[in-house]
Amino acid sequence: MSEDHVKNYDDVTMYGLTSDREEALLRKQNELTFIWTNKEGHGLGVTMSYIWRHGRIWCTATRQRARMKALARDNRCSVVISSAGTDIDVSQSITFKGHAILHTDQETRDWFYPDFASNTVSPAPTPELFVQFLDTDDRIIIEVVPEKTIRFDGGLMRDKTEESVANEA
Repeated sequence: MSEDHVKNYDDVTMYGLTSDREEALLRKQNELTFIWTNKEGHGLGVTMSYIWRHGRIWCTATRQRARMKALARDNRCSVVISSAGTDIDVSQSITFKGHAILHTDQETRDWFYPDFASNTVSPAPTPELFVQFLDTDDRIIIEVVPEKTIRFDGGLMRDKTEESVANEA
């Protein structure tokens, strides 16, 4: 019997995404849960659109948002990305623990806004109009630098379970 024989689901660490499946999920999904800590130490999270570029998560919000004030004070954050709402087989997820770099420079704005507008769900009728609505003095671009990653592949879990059940028969 193999050492990865499934007896129960107490330890799911063996069901991590391969690098190819991770990259596919990061490119296919366009929403995540962004998590930060407030002054009182409570964890808070919101759903945000994002793009995955240069091994980093990129998203944006305006400076008056609570998360922006919190990140200016303490740049530690986490993001959770799941396959929900995509055509990816079974549940997949990635959690990144990291820190945020806040950008307001023109060079970052120049590449980020068009890329973001073309690759996320836009409330504007065209990507160009979306860029116009986004590119304001109050908007900040968030770059999340991953420091630790937790990966899960429900498809692998299903396959290993089926294999174990077949081997028991």
